[in-house]
Amino acid sequence: MSAAGDRLQDTARQTALALPDVSHGYPFTPGLDVYKVAGKVFLIVTDDPDEQIITVKCEPERARALERGHAAITPGRYLDKRHWISLGPGPGITERLITDAVEDSYDLVAERLPRRGRPGAR
Repeated sequence: MSAAGDRLQDTARQTALALPDVSHGYPFTPGLDVYKVAGKVFLIVTDDPDEQIITVKCEPERARALERGHAAITPGRYLDKRHWISLGPGPGITERLITDAVEDSYDLVAERLPRRGRPGAR
């Protein structure tokens, strides 16, 4: 079953907030809900009801495969098109796919942080 736009965004938000050391706010514009780990962006949720998308970081090869397999997945809006993808509602966009995309994005960003800045490091 495909996730509708509002469910897609709610799933992304809930997934992000369940991860360690996540903060969120509107640092760029009131229409972009931005989620960060240690000050680094890993998820952007667009608050525009006419454009219900999320944007996440993704390994380039995986990103291209997802784009080929899903019409509702496009190169990332707002960010580097090679390393970011945007997901919108559509066929094959499931809650599991959304959860995996958010968690993978978080992991990609967290693993590039200095060791002492990583979630759970003290």
